[in-house]
Amino acid sequence: MKAIWLNDLHLEFLEELAFEQFLRQLEDIHADAVLIAGDIAQAPTVEAFLRQLQDRLGGPVYFVLGNHDFYRGSISEVRSDIRSLAAGGSGLHWLSECDAIPLTDRVSLVGHDGWGDGRLGDYENSRVQLNDFALIADLSGLGRQERLQRLIRLGDEAAEHLGAVLPGALARSEHVVVVTHVPPFLEAAWYGGQYSAPDWLPFFSCKAVGDLLAGTMRQHPDKTMTVLCGHTHGGGQSQILPNLLALTGPARYGHPAIQKIFEW
Repeated sequence: MKAIWLNDLHLEFLEELAFEQFLRQLEDIHADAVLIAGDIAQAPTVEAFLRQLQDRLGGPVYFVLGNHDFYRGSISEVRSDIRSLAAGGSGLHWLSECDAIPLTDRVSLVGHDGWGDGRLGDYENSRVQLNDFALIADLSGLGRQERLQRLIRLGDEAAEHLGAVLPGALARSEHVVVVTHVPPFLEAAWYGGQYSAPDWLPFFSCKAVGDLLAGTMRQHPDKTMTVLCGHTHGGGQSQILPNLLALTGPARYGHPAIQKIFEW
């Protein structure tokens, strides 16, 4: 089983020729599957880019959405559109609404979009104003505390989904791969070779998911887990527990890259 891991592609920044070159680069690998950890494009174009990726690569594309995928739209509308797209039997699998997926006899895949849930770092004193708060309908026009409660609910949704699908994955597999957009741990929220600063960390980490994953793996010391995430545009590797590894993919706008090719 050969799988390509991608994240933070931001394909809306590419000219047509550059996108074609990227597609050819992916095709040349002849992978069995593609794993995308969010920020594919923006709300008006994310469906079209997903279709093109799957049409050209042929095999299944397992993906989650990132915050940018909701820009110039609303969370509910984008989710509805992506749900319909994935239900069409096209080979596109939105992990936020999938059960555990067996990749091999020993490896299962789960995932969820995740969201920066405001629980780590210093939300109260942070002056960070993300584009999310202007370009995602659900997060615009909210007061500070109302926005925090919305972020907390989004983080809890991600943890609830993973909590529901992980038992099945761990029951059948020795190793579980988790794909999510937002780093679930402080130690995975890399930026500039360091952990994210306290004012950025509330939006660059999802504590609800991190607590769920770490707690689950403490209860399964005989199993292993690899978490694939992005969002911060800074790359790094963190051994959260002896059996829990988090990989964060770096990114640059206009330069989509293959993070890693896994062979299981």
